[in-house]
Amino acid sequence: MPAPGTNRGTTVPTEALRIAELVRARGGRALVVGGVVRDRLLGHDSKDLDVEVFGIPQAELPGLLASLGRVEPVGQAFPVYKLGPVDVALPRRESKTGRGHKGFTVEGDPGMSYEEAARRRDFTLNAIAWDPLTDEYLDPFEGRADLERRVLRVVDPHTFADDSLRVLRALQFAARFELTMDAASKELCRGIALDDLPAERIWGEFEKLLLRAMRPSIGFALARELGVIEKILPEMVPLYDCPQDAEWHPEGDVWTHTLMVMDEARRRNADLARPELAIVMLGAVCHDLGKPQTTIHVDGRIKSPGHEAAGVEAATRILDRLNVHTLDGVDVRTQVLGLVTEHLRPSAFHKAKNTVTDGAFRRLAQRVDLELLTRFARADCNGRGAAFDCSAMDWFIERARSLGVEHRPPAPILLGRHLIAMGVAPGPRMGEILRAVYEQQLDGVVTTLEEAEAAARVVIGT
Repeated sequence: MPAPGTNRGTTVPTEALRIAELVRARGGRALVVGGVVRDRLLGHDSKDLDVEVFGIPQAELPGLLASLGRVEPVGQAFPVYKLGPVDVALPRRESKTGRGHKGFTVEGDPGMSYEEAARRRDFTLNAIAWDPLTDEYLDPFEGRADLERRVLRVVDPHTFADDSLRVLRALQFAARFELTMDAASKELCRGIALDDLPAERIWGEFEKLLLRAMRPSIGFALARELGVIEKILPEMVPLYDCPQDAEWHPEGDVWTHTLMVMDEARRRNADLARPELAIVMLGAVCHDLGKPQTTIHVDGRIKSPGHEAAGVEAATRILDRLNVHTLDGVDVRTQVLGLVTEHLRPSAFHKAKNTVTDGAFRRLAQRVDLELLTRFARADCNGRGAAFDCSAMDWFIERARSLGVEHRPPAPILLGRHLIAMGVAPGPRMGEILRAVYEQQLDGVVTTLEEAEAAARVVIGT
């Protein structure tokens, strides 16, 4: 972390320089604002580039920007102008007029000072501006000092609660940048109701927390402190003090284990694409939700028999509340529930490796992606307070790959068109025949079309 005022960012973005030079020539000033400045100070890359223009009237700004390229106005309540990858806007005031994220009146004012404009920001680390022409940082709320101290602090406690989403933003910022929230900001967040937030906004922040932070546990621990778990993820509350057998879980209760698994899952799966990483991370959140209702004490030991299946209902409620179904065309919901239901299967198969059949692997592949199951099971195994032998996962995925079912079950050899050629009419009976032959295929009895057709004739004959 650089000292306040130093610059660890990369070269000055060309787009920002062009806008700043043009605005200066007209007597105004263009400042880079928001997350890109924070990321620049932290030495991180950032895809977002936001510019606020001071001293240029609203009516003149679109035409001025048009001299640099195609300008596209976006936004309804307040105009923002997209110029290539840059979002350009005037500084603005926001007044709360109703509940929810749309309950604001927004007014642009090019004559505002930067301190006035920055007061509407959520946290001090996001209230820093940067002048690309002079390399000067404008930091009226000491955000650079907070970054140096690794502190997450509210800018204006009087207006912070106007947008309740800021509480959830606090979680993902704390986790992504490994920050500690100051006491006053925590107290403020605890008193903010979150019942006006639509599911897509809630998921948007939790997705950033789970997928962008290397240690999501920081955000979830803060969520517990702020009462967010009770409000947004009440199914996780019973995990707090749910005991586990000390021999297998020396780390302690199920909540502690769940947070450790989150961090393991994120650390080990950075290579996954967005949907697959979301599946593994949501699996980490939900995998042990069934333990509180199944935990029993037997002969001095703590067990949770059947907790996998028992957790499906609670996991479904969480996915419903977050409105998670598909991401980028991938059926995330089905796969997450598959992880919850089957997360102990790799170890169970390994224990029975001398007797478990190829058909068992093929059938399991119908319910969950075995590659993702392996990745999650490895995180679950390692997400404990001591070192354990997790080699069962290596054996499991090697066997799945040898059968070609690591991502999906085998495609049916026998299809409807084959049965039509054999004189079977479309209808329920055709489906029964196809299913019966496919079961034999899963068992390895049927391996070719000729064998499939022969098996179909036997079924037809019955």
